[in-house]
Amino acid sequence: MQKVAVNDFVRRQVKGSGKTYSPDLSFEDIAKHAKEQMALGNFKEGYRDGVRIVQCSLEMARHFYCPFARIDESSKLKAEVVRRRPDEEPYIQIRVINGDHLPSGKVEFILYRHDVLAENNEQSTEAEWELVSIHAIPDGVEPLPMGPVTMMRNQLEMPGGTKAHYTSEEWAESVRFWQRYGAISNTEEKEQRICESLI
Repeated sequence: MQKVAVNDFVRRQVKGSGKTYSPDLSFEDIAKHAKEQMALGNFKEGYRDGVRIVQCSLEMARHFYCPFARIDESSKLKAEVVRRRPDEEPYIQIRVINGDHLPSGKVEFILYRHDVLAENNEQSTEAEWELVSIHAIPDGVEPLPMGPVTMMRNQLEMPGGTKAHYTSEEWAESVRFWQRYGAISNTEEKEQRICESLI
């Protein structure tokens, strides 16, 4: 069975981050489940060789918080200039401040192979695969497009990106999704209430 370790990058997905996270599973628990699911063949190849999208089991999926809200004319949005890491360019991050989170239809784990991470010295371990990201996907969405800022970093081979090239359709689908959905800027009280309903 191929070993799956935890990449440091995924550890940002915690309560209050506006990203998918689990209130009761450790990152090591999640990586173990990803390894088991991959061994069962419950994965598909990602945007390039060495990237895999592993399907979380339905039973385990209930342990994850889905951060997305639908954007409409009544949505109030907040824009901030942020950066993920000191060596990366800042970008404009949009959050929904008055939305309710959508139920997740499924959860996916993004795994990168060691040699792909090593291209930019982004590996955290010597394991063959590392858990890089966790995505709880709103019910009815298939598939979840990569964010356009991430695609930009990758295609332009900017710091923090992994070399890739995308079709015009992939770019269009990404922009379309992120015009319709946004991550919620949660208050701690709202997020706590949602998490209690998941457990």
